[in-house]
Amino acid sequence: MTTAGLPGWLDPVVRAVETVQPRQLSRFLPPEDGAGRQSAVLILFGEGERGPELLLMERATSLRSHAGQPSFPGGSLDPEDGDPQADGPLRAALREAEEETGLDPRGVQLFGVLPKLYIPVSGFVVTPVLGWWREPTPVDAVDLNETARVFTVPVADLTDPANRATAVHPSGHRGPAFLVESALVWGFTAGIIDRLLHYADWERPWDHDKQVPLDWRA
Repeated sequence: MTTAGLPGWLDPVVRAVETVQPRQLSRFLPPEDGAGRQSAVLILFGEGERGPELLLMERATSLRSHAGQPSFPGGSLDPEDGDPQADGPLRAALREAEEETGLDPRGVQLFGVLPKLYIPVSGFVVTPVLGWWREPTPVDAVDLNETARVFTVPVADLTDPANRATAVHPSGHRGPAFLVESALVWGFTAGIIDRLLHYADWERPWDHDKQVPLDWRA
């Protein structure tokens, strides 16, 4: 893992990753007793025709959990990934990304890790791993039973106030959301994107009172 050779536009992200504290990202932190299933996600920055972009995927609608929800590539650590407190999350993030999107991990430069976070509803302890797509390769849904599609989102669209809203869960819970690429990005993924944009000073003022239901469709 190294920051050497990264494009200059990633400097604010690097600074944010190096300085952000766990509670600045989420109020849900890993249980102190060590409970929870260790997992990792890959937050992959690339550069497309419209500038900086992020890689996302949309889960299949047939899944029992998180059906149809956009997310970062990622999943649970396997024993072969190694120590969850060391390089295990790095290996898991790249392995899962390759398994889900066909991404060639050799073209990815990992440059940072955010603090571990907790998803109470699923019991996952998640390590967000950040990477630079140094050598992009074609990506697509590898298994349509698990992944509906793979797509990239320009950072310019994520920071556009017109594409921002507050998602309202049937339980009443509210959280940041992004209306991009005909998808509603919400939940854990949107929360991480929201905080990264904020602490990298990329965030633009947006209407927090604009609300959308989770069944929003473009």
